[in-house]
Amino acid sequence: MTAFFALTTSLLWGLADFGGGLLTRRTPALTVVVVSQAIAAAVLGAIVLATGGWGEAGPRLWFAFAAGLVGPVALLSFYQALALGPMGVVSPLATLSVAVPLGVGLALGERPGLLQVAGIAVAVTGVVLAGGPQLRGAAVQRRAILLTLVAALGFGTVFALITEASTNVTGLFLALFAQRLTNVAVGGAALAVSVRRGGTALPEGGFPWASLPALAFVGLADVAANGTYAVAARSGPVTVAAVLASLYPVVTALAARGFLSERLRAVQAAGAGLALLGTLLLATG
Repeated sequence: MTAFFALTTSLLWGLADFGGGLLTRRTPALTVVVVSQAIAAAVLGAIVLATGGWGEAGPRLWFAFAAGLVGPVALLSFYQALALGPMGVVSPLATLSVAVPLGVGLALGERPGLLQVAGIAVAVTGVVLAGGPQLRGAAVQRRAILLTLVAALGFGTVFALITEASTNVTGLFLALFAQRLTNVAVGGAALAVSVRRGGTALPEGGFPWASLPALAFVGLADVAANGTYAVAARSGPVTVAAVLASLYPVVTALAARGFLSERLRAVQAAGAGLALLGTLLLATG
């Protein structure tokens, strides 16, 4: 169960990141964050009402609110880094987010076996290579690296917080709803400040209504990934769940290959193979 939900998380995050990166090349990153998260919050609100999730309110929701404060900063940094590109910088470095939940798992006393340690090392190495690392270049690339490191720290913190925000599925819906409401409030405030300082909220030509389905997909895929990760982390070792969930850059690279016809370099193909091998080691360990 842990492997299934963690790998589902990677699939959802990989597709959401690919879509978010494309959208921010045409629409301001803050607008993408606010609109996509608002759509997700509306859907989650309906689910909470339908399932009676309000009865699960309690002190654990503070973890969800904290995740909601950190999440927009991480998302904004990540989308801006993707917009600056290249994805070969952003995708592999984003996997450093795994360090936070791994550290939490080890601090809580988890001790992966030798085979799992080997799987972690192989999988993380494979993910970095699958992104096609490009660490040489101009100042734009250095800025992309800095933004990605900020995003990685934020994502890892969200992973750790959302795992503690609920104890059952109904409570998880409420926690994700609270997280998304906080995301929208923080992102909306940042967008208002940006506009007041002369920034733009919309691209030329007004609101991109044609992009609304894509914005909805990004928001819903992101929130679903948070949910599947929380289930994975609570059903098995956090160390295993965190590493398997960090395989999303492989999905992003494959999506770029499939939708943008970007050719996979030899190092990326090798990295994808190593990521698969690491996954098998973790699953069998």
